[in-house]
Amino acid sequence: MKRPLILITCAFALLGSVLSGPARAKAAEGYPGGVTFYLSGAVLDTHREPVREARLRVFVNGAPQKIASGLEQAEEIQTSSHGTYQIEFRLPPETAETARIRVEVAKTSYRRAALELGKNDFAPKDQNLFAVHNFEIVRILGPAFYLATAIFLLIYLVISFDLLHRTIAALLGAGTMLIVTYTAGTLNPDYHIISFARAISAIDMNVIFLLMGMMIIVGVLKHTGVFQWCAYQAFRVARGNIYVLSAVSCLFVAVTSAFLDNVTTMLLYTPVTIEVALALRISPLILLIPEVMASNVGGTATLIGDPPNIMIGSYAGLDFMDFIHNLTLVCILAVVALIIYSSVFYRKEYARARISDIDGFIGKIRDQYRITDRTLLGYGLFITGLAIALFISHGYWHMEVCIPALFGAGALFTYAVLTKKVKMLELIEKDIEWSTLLFFMFLFIVVSAVEETGLLALIADYVLKISQGNLIAAICMILWVSAIMSAFIDNIPFVATMLPITAYLTREIPGAESHVLWWALALGACLGGNGTLIGASANVVTMGIAEKAGHPIRFLDFMKYAFPYMLISVAICNVWLLIFY
Repeated sequence: MKRPLILITCAFALLGSVLSGPARAKAAEGYPGGVTFYLSGAVLDTHREPVREARLRVFVNGAPQKIASGLEQAEEIQTSSHGTYQIEFRLPPETAETARIRVEVAKTSYRRAALELGKNDFAPKDQNLFAVHNFEIVRILGPAFYLATAIFLLIYLVISFDLLHRTIAALLGAGTMLIVTYTAGTLNPDYHIISFARAISAIDMNVIFLLMGMMIIVGVLKHTGVFQWCAYQAFRVARGNIYVLSAVSCLFVAVTSAFLDNVTTMLLYTPVTIEVALALRISPLILLIPEVMASNVGGTATLIGDPPNIMIGSYAGLDFMDFIHNLTLVCILAVVALIIYSSVFYRKEYARARISDIDGFIGKIRDQYRITDRTLLGYGLFITGLAIALFISHGYWHMEVCIPALFGAGALFTYAVLTKKVKMLELIEKDIEWSTLLFFMFLFIVVSAVEETGLLALIADYVLKISQGNLIAAICMILWVSAIMSAFIDNIPFVATMLPITAYLTREIPGAESHVLWWALALGACLGGNGTLIGASANVVTMGIAEKAGHPIRFLDFMKYAFPYMLISVAICNVWLLIFY
């Protein structure tokens, strides 16, 4: 076995020598026995973050010097995705002795930097010379910055005021950033915003695949009737007692939303709630509004419960158990506060609830909301349990959190299609929210564009200056700003914007290495969505279903209940973070 392996290894080595031969010959052409200079290092910004796609050029005695680039030679090279570079060039012996070497670094939205070197600045080894140097380049606010910021703010306003569907708005923003780069940016490098390669690398496929996997799992499970059956069980336990019913419903929705998408949970649970409320002769809104609050709180408790958490976990490298340990208990407290708050706020409406034939109504909804496919449910629960177990332990296996979701989705989808319990095209078209996935992809590009041009660094420096490096001030600022902002604008683009800012503050502020600022961002963004009707997708979807059923609610009427509770829940989180971190 060893002989073939040795032969294969030698063959690859020979091939490498043949391929690299032309480049080396070309480099040495004209001065055999010349000296090869190697300079490597990284290009960093003032936040000590790597700067990718920075351009480096070498001048020898004032003249441009060709640099080895693969099998060819070029006048400039670019830093890698990690901000690193490696320069290689060759000089005749007589030139090498007295050469004045100047290395220049340039990138749009940064001030140029240069390094002057001589032969004595390199360390000799064999017949070659080596040196290592890191460049620090300073951001400047040029045309690309102002143009990207204007596009970003315009897209934010369009999304916030629902002037266009958010997916279309994000697509327009991403397309505009790129077209400006490759038209105006080609004519004048000062207008270069973001390259296509950088835009593609900005898309976090861990987030995209996790969302897609969970959509498929929920799409299959909903064919079993399990969600409606759980709603029936909540009413059966309450037996017409509105206080118990509201509490049980909130708890069920919160737990379900911690592991499944909260929008889907409310889509399936809302019709049952409306029917039960009408039987109790009360407005469905006094049950639905607390339930949608609970869905947003429950989604905050885990890594997979709400899209902002998925984004935070993927960006910051936090695993499933990190979210469980740090957020679940405070979310339980927030749900308890919600139950108490609802019983006080709606006490007059609750007092009017009554039903004449409880047993008859329970029998009616038992027949209507029952498990429709026990075999599919059993297999689905097994696969979902396995996926959740892998979510919990994914840090141990060193795998991305999207992998259990994709595996569970694939296994469940395959079984459902092969047994003809689910139509493949129907699930793909209806249950996978392609508009949401595309929104995330385009949004990542838009946010990456303003990160490239320096807007997020500017905000991060401002927050650090305002907080004066104080951890308590930073916690309160991130928590409350996130909550108030997320109450009025979509929390997904807000969190996407805050990710690099929070990462910088976590590195710079003493004591923040406990990840407390990430928890402040997660709690503020997720719970802040409870503040208004447009603060979270689950709010919009649930109230839309209620309106179609003849129970509309005005923006201010929703806010009368929701905003005070949002302030209470965020205050609980603030106290929690200050005590335990």
